[in-house]
Amino acid sequence: MARTPSNMLPLGTKAPYFELPNPAQNNEIQSLESLKGEKGTLVIFMCNHCPFVIHIIEKLAELYDDYRAQGIEFIGINSNDIENYPADSPENMVDFQEEKGFAFPYLFDESQAVAKAYDAACTPDFYFFDEKLDLIYRGQMDASRPGNQHEITGEDLIVAFENLLAGTPQEEMQMPSLGCNIKWKS
Repeated sequence: MARTPSNMLPLGTKAPYFELPNPAQNNEIQSLESLKGEKGTLVIFMCNHCPFVIHIIEKLAELYDDYRAQGIEFIGINSNDIENYPADSPENMVDFQEEKGFAFPYLFDESQAVAKAYDAACTPDFYFFDEKLDLIYRGQMDASRPGNQHEITGEDLIVAFENLLAGTPQEEMQMPSLGCNIKWKS
């Protein structure tokens, strides 16, 4: 389990456009434009087998339930190489989503082009965009990691969501996320 930090894409970056299949919706192609939230959109690079994702997925599902009615949409994207990591296959994505009970779209980036466009490095890697799809937060969900004894609160994302909803500036100090490296194709 390589502990890889996020690359911290520059704030203000426009969300790179994508169209990806949703395995839970019979591989229906879904786009950033069709899924984005009215007020904000959180793009999460994640996968099924990563202990860092498994550690926070229930809290992430809870945050989604709390914020989607307020105009914030979440979009999960799995960009891992499924040839070498079959646990992350689209079929297993559907099982993982059902098992963990999260309702946000979970898309498959087979070509890895979307992960590259976002300069994603780890799972989970979080990118929060405003209603114009300008990047306003990137980094960790909170300080909790597997085995570090910090409570899973989601506080860093909550602060970003609440600042957006209140129309106040985002925190200048944004800590990188940390997780397993994205499993790139060779």
